[in-house]
Amino acid sequence: MNWYDLVRGLHIIAVIAWMSGMMYLPRLYAYHTETAPPGTEFDAHFQVWEAKLLRIIINPSMILTFIFGLILIYIDATQIRGGWDFLLKPWMLTKIAGIIFLSAWHGFLAGARKKLARGERPKTGKFWRATNELPFIAAVIMVIAVTTEFLG
Repeated sequence: MNWYDLVRGLHIIAVIAWMSGMMYLPRLYAYHTETAPPGTEFDAHFQVWEAKLLRIIINPSMILTFIFGLILIYIDATQIRGGWDFLLKPWMLTKIAGIIFLSAWHGFLAGARKKLARGERPKTGKFWRATNELPFIAAVIMVIAVTTEFLG
């Protein structure tokens, strides 16, 4: 069995789940902010949906993305590329920058869920709609950098 291809496939599946959740959660926040005043029954429903999306889909898929990604790096370094120097190539640094951004965005979304649960509404529905595609844009840049080894 080709373990590298299996791990790569599982990594891609985990990334898809992570991105899907991080693109959907801001939409929930937009609807929550605009239609569910704090303390209402609808507000409580949104809080449950948002918490479950983070706990059941977004958090586990991020963890799996990291695990499979680190395994791929290890296999690349020890069995395919013959060293760790590819980690300093511009295409890989682009991917690492994307990973840092997506991790920070994940943390921002988790923090926003806590604020909404406390009844705070620091961001508007317009903000959440304008930013819900950020993970997709980051993913496009990362995939193009990796698949073409663009920038070096």
